[in-house]
Amino acid sequence: MRSGVQARPWEATAPFINSRKSQYQRPCGPINASLKHNTNNIPSSASSPLSLSTQPWYLTIQTRAVAALAAGVLATSTLLPNLPANAVTNEQLLYLEAWRAVDRAYVDKKFNGQNWFKVREDAVKNLKLTSREDTYTAIRSLLASLGDPFTRFLAPEQYSALRRSTSGAVTGVGVEVSFASDRGASSPLVVIAPAPGGPAEKAGIRPGDEIMAIDGQQTSELSLYAAGGLLQGVEGSEVVLTLKARGATGTVKDVKLTRQPIKINPVDSAICTTSGNYAPNAAPTSKLGYIRIATFSKQTVEKFEAALASLKTEGVDRIVLDVRNNGGGLFSAGVEVGKMLINKGDIVLIADSNGVRDIYEADGHPLDDKTPLVVLVNRGTASASEVLSGALKDNGRAVLAGESTFGKGLIQTLVELSDGSAVAVTVAKYQTPAGIDINKIGISPKIVLDAEALTALPFNGAEFCKYAGTDAAPKLFG
Repeated sequence: MRSGVQARPWEATAPFINSRKSQYQRPCGPINASLKHNTNNIPSSASSPLSLSTQPWYLTIQTRAVAALAAGVLATSTLLPNLPANAVTNEQLLYLEAWRAVDRAYVDKKFNGQNWFKVREDAVKNLKLTSREDTYTAIRSLLASLGDPFTRFLAPEQYSALRRSTSGAVTGVGVEVSFASDRGASSPLVVIAPAPGGPAEKAGIRPGDEIMAIDGQQTSELSLYAAGGLLQGVEGSEVVLTLKARGATGTVKDVKLTRQPIKINPVDSAICTTSGNYAPNAAPTSKLGYIRIATFSKQTVEKFEAALASLKTEGVDRIVLDVRNNGGGLFSAGVEVGKMLINKGDIVLIADSNGVRDIYEADGHPLDDKTPLVVLVNRGTASASEVLSGALKDNGRAVLAGESTFGKGLIQTLVELSDGSAVAVTVAKYQTPAGIDINKIGISPKIVLDAEALTALPFNGAEFCKYAGTDAAPKLFG
């Protein structure tokens, strides 16, 4: 999640809704009338009914409507073993809502080696749910049994805060975090990307650094949502992070940060007149276009289109697309940017435990599919940024330069429960057009830059142009 920007742990893995090309639709079961979607990937009371003929199967869903809830959840109670209807309490029904959300959508149909129906039956027979907090504890235990740190429960206040945070900037330290991809929920949090200009970046926090504790609380004992709550706070207040630098062995340090409002400009661009390493074919000078995408938000597609059109008008002969420290955002925005740069071919594959279910393709109307392109990536390049980078690489549209990306390739959907709480459920994963599983692996660049060279490259257009004209700039174009 991006603390101080958008606290949404599934943010970059939210399902793409408005694809022009969607194939291999997965049939849904009998309660499709209870499923609703919205084009912002966040549940809303203004959602419209799901159309199975036009929408992918893994859309964000919610069960807020009472009629839909009765049709969907009460139907589950008819499957309970030898129990009269009045034996199912309200607390059990809420538990069963969460169970059913996982049953219908979870990517691993082996449910981490469990008999999922027996889990339900045992719960109804044996769990003594006498309070709402008992029910929440039981739901958390249910989801934890899947061994998936991203399939998680949100209490009403967490879910409400999550929805508010997507409407604009919030106050925090400006850092996006996740669990270490190879260790899961029992590990400390790892930094995906610091927000440009935020307190974390100014303090020298880098992608791959581990946050061992927040104000003394061990992060290995916290959920992503709880960690996000600790990182955010009142403007001007302080928080102490206990950090272990990426690659360090044993050495930790405390860093005190002051919370501030964080707002990111999603796209920055510049035109550089350069020579040396960035000039094509040993020409004395070159018009180099630079575009940085800091995050994939609602504004990214429009701003990127304007920036790319401006570079074309100015006649640049090379483009550097910078997605370093871009932890993702809206999946749809990443796909749409890919369509502007690729004329023909797949953008991304969506797969579940049964194989590929959806393919998103270029639409044949690119804005620029010819100008030589280098994409800068690093450990902070994650999710939607990896989708874009993988598409450009596998379609031969761009050369990637930097270091291997983060490897965040799971898709979660939100299911709102009847009391205003919610569960985030992993429903699928991304694959690049070449069929490479992004999750935990990431994408490797063709041009490998060491940490010093990669860090020296500025993150904004004006400074990048200055640096590109020096002998210290790494060679990116042949």
